[in-house]
Amino acid sequence: MARTATHTPHRDAVSGSQKAGALLPLPWSQWPAEARLLLGMVALWSVIGLLVLTSASWWVAEREMGDGAFYLKRQLIWMAASWGLLWLGLRTSLRRWLHLAPLGLWVGIVLVAATLVMGSTVNGASRWLVLGPVQLQPSELVKPFVVLQGAALFAHWKRIGNDQKLLWLGAFGALILLILKQPNLSTAALSGLLLWLMALAGGLSLPMLLGAAGAGGLLGSASIMINEYQRLRVVSFLDPWRDAQGDGYQLVQSLMAIGSGGFLGEGFGLSTQKLQYLPIQSTDFIFAVFAEEFGFVGSLVLLLFLLLFGFVGLRVALSCRSNQQRLIAIGCTTLLVGQSILNIAVASGAMPTTGLPLPLISYGGNSLMASLLICGLLIRCSLEAGGLAPTPRRRRTAAAR
Repeated sequence: MARTATHTPHRDAVSGSQKAGALLPLPWSQWPAEARLLLGMVALWSVIGLLVLTSASWWVAEREMGDGAFYLKRQLIWMAASWGLLWLGLRTSLRRWLHLAPLGLWVGIVLVAATLVMGSTVNGASRWLVLGPVQLQPSELVKPFVVLQGAALFAHWKRIGNDQKLLWLGAFGALILLILKQPNLSTAALSGLLLWLMALAGGLSLPMLLGAAGAGGLLGSASIMINEYQRLRVVSFLDPWRDAQGDGYQLVQSLMAIGSGGFLGEGFGLSTQKLQYLPIQSTDFIFAVFAEEFGFVGSLVLLLFLLLFGFVGLRVALSCRSNQQRLIAIGCTTLLVGQSILNIAVASGAMPTTGLPLPLISYGGNSLMASLLICGLLIRCSLEAGGLAPTPRRRRTAAAR
């Protein structure tokens, strides 16, 4: 008599949970607390970014594009693609990412160089490559590979030959010089500071670090002296009210927006500076819109959020099992939190005006993709620090059978 196969609800539930768990590199119940917290914070950061961007861009989009949701719709498309990169980042082993880092860095250098030859020039800077309907900003997309290759170099600094040291230091130097040539002093300075901090964490000698810092300072000063618009930005930063309708206009309007927010803010969507006065309100100066609508309390909460994110990132770095993993975690945390602080400092007048976006909040697909891939790498560091190891392909195939 033939036996009839039966399906129980318990067996179906287990099968469903296994299918859901297959999307993650490790079952959710086994994730370290830091990895769970980071993923939750990144999701919250993304949602807040979409809300702030909606408020900052709606009036301009309605006026210029005839559709108030124009920028929001495009950002949602980039957000979906960027979360796919985050998923790829936490699904792929750091060992494989480190193998891809040299190629990614060299491709990034070639693309940055290509912007100087065939790039699209906006506001006097050639930073974008136009490929059909898509605009690429290589200086943003190369950031994750700068972190990865920097970790690979500085983690083994004492064990690699001088030829390898010169090769990769030359590659980083070429990238920074090419970004300066665009010109893009802010991104070049951020890349140099990122590599310097990773070298410090990697244990390089103090004289070498001081020499690198001095050379970077001289290079930045030379760029300011050569490029008139950078020099005017520094002068207007020192006294923006001196030419409030000219070179100091952006900073003056940003300070007025922040000051108008008061203690509790005007309320979501009720910023007035974004309507006709504040320039670049959806990208470089989006924090001014946030501060006007949510006030001192909201700004303080945002800073505390960044402080918590940095603290969790450093906890991940301290828990890592290898120098490479630790430096990747430090680089990812430094890039996300550091760029956010620099953007806020510019909008509040603590630094000269630069072109750095606020990660996960400012409008722009290139910055969004780079930032969420970096988030994925940081979460992957936490997973591997918690015991997750890459499974050999043969073993995975055998297990599947």
